Amino acid sequence: MHLNIKELPNGIRIVHQEVTYTRLVHCGFILNIGSRDEDKEQEGLAHFWEHMAFKGTHKRKTFHIINRLESLGGELNAYTTKEKVCFYASVLKDHYPKAAELLYDITFNSTFPEKQIEKERQVILEEMAMYRDSPDDSIQDDLDALVFEHHALGRNILGTEETVGRFQQQDFFDFISTRLDTSQLIFSVVGNISFEKALKIIEGPLREIPSKRTLYVRSGFHDYQPKFKTVQRDVTQSLCAMGRPAYSLHDPNRFKLYLLNNILGGPSMNSHLNLSLRENYGYVYSIESSYQPFSDTGFFGIYFGTEEKTLKKSQAIVQREMEKLRSKKLGSNQLHSAKEQAIGQMAMAEENYAALMLVYGKSLIDHNKIDSLDSIFEQIRTTTAEELLEIAQDIFHPDQLSYLIYTPN
Repeated sequence: MHLNIKELPNGIRIVHQEVTYTRLVHCGFILNIGSRDEDKEQEGLAHFWEHMAFKGTHKRKTFHIINRLESLGGELNAYTTKEKVCFYASVLKDHYPKAAELLYDITFNSTFPEKQIEKERQVILEEMAMYRDSPDDSIQDDLDALVFEHHALGRNILGTEETVGRFQQQDFFDFISTRLDTSQLIFSVVGNISFEKALKIIEGPLREIPSKRTLYVRSGFHDYQPKFKTVQRDVTQSLCAMGRPAYSLHDPNRFKLYLLNNILGGPSMNSHLNLSLRENYGYVYSIESSYQPFSDTGFFGIYFGTEEKTLKKSQAIVQREMEKLRSKKLGSNQLHSAKEQAIGQMAMAEENYAALMLVYGKSLIDHNKIDSLDSIFEQIRTTTAEELLEIAQDIFHPDQLSYLIYTPN
């Protein structure tokens, strides 16, 4: 499948891939702005902006935005991460013009009506309360705060009750005007539509957006110090999160760490941690490890819940499994199997065209190119057991892990 990329004079780029054997088109705007780009007093503003994009533009009220695609069986959505804000839609191919025009409208023409700000403020406060009631979710963000202490990467994407409680209309306009960079903005399209048809609808409006470069520069993360923290919570089992900074999006070892993480505690049932803690001992219902690269650093973490009486034993088993990968090379059969599993998972992920559309946009922002899946497969296939051993000795070093424990009241 051929990939098309076009850069407009203002720096906005359009990426497109035609997929003829689907009835759908997936499209969206990906902006290189996230929660880490907020000042301390702006904590939660990027996420609030994501909500407010649906609450009114110069020509539409909330109902008209929500109903525009939903009434056609389409989906309109958005999300905020630490480094990106995305507005996207999935529709039958005949409705692409409506989807593209609506996405353009909410991305660039939001008016942030004051009455809607007050309503949505309450919605977000409820979202925060719901999140606090879910310790499995909150422990992951609390670990971020521990690992990236005193840095924007450690702040909660939702913000705080104090910051969310005081945002006003001008705050949104000011944030966007100081953070929006048209060279860091992608419109991505994947689905049953030609490049010419995709451009015909969106290129004209996008060309009219003035070229804009921001003077803002992200603050890098330095001076990590491992920490240990125990918190009493209203939980029925002990929850354990451990983690540390890891490789960035630009580190050549990132795919190797992805492979190593998959072996240790990836989503498959045959991960080392799942086999040990769940299958062999029955100490956990689920356990997972994760690796998330950012533009200048990364994050590696492990999460599980267990009865209070088996917490220490479970932690020891996790350490033992990491130490195995630090002290002994994988055998050739083990390594081959791990590579095939990771490659298979990536290949299946590519079948999700909505996700692929977003991946293309993020890749173009982060790397100024889109690597083919074959080139990524090649990097995984050429990874050696010696390289994985070296990465395990680095990332899995027990003295470099921070720990956060939730214990029952």
